[in-house]
Amino acid sequence: MAIKIRLARGGSKKRPHYSIVAADSRMPRDGRFIEKLGTYNPLLPKDSEDRVKMNVERIQYWMSQGAQTTDRVSRFLEAAGIVDKKTRSNPKKAVPGKAAQERAEAKAAKSAEASENSGDEASAE
Repeated sequence: MAIKIRLARGGSKKRPHYSIVAADSRMPRDGRFIEKLGTYNPLLPKDSEDRVKMNVERIQYWMSQGAQTTDRVSRFLEAAGIVDKKTRSNPKKAVPGKAAQERAEAKAAKSAEASENSGDEASAE
């Protein structure tokens, strides 16, 4: 049985509240779970103590039993200092899209053309 430590959504529409749970990976997201390990309330400010609450001892127990954490839960554990920080790479994130690149090239060409014209006028005088 593959165990995952993941988030299970609760709360009403547009007011999410998540439970951090240990569950069988084959079960649905909000379905049956083995044990509740904490809570996460994304509506609270990031510096609030109540935003993420975890039972660290139980999480470490489940990880020692071979449980895998999801990306979001592993970020919570990294922030708490329980797990070493993973290196993540998304090199294309900062690259602008095709249309934005075309606009930047057009703007650069226009400014270069304008600077050449102003340089010619200055030398003519």
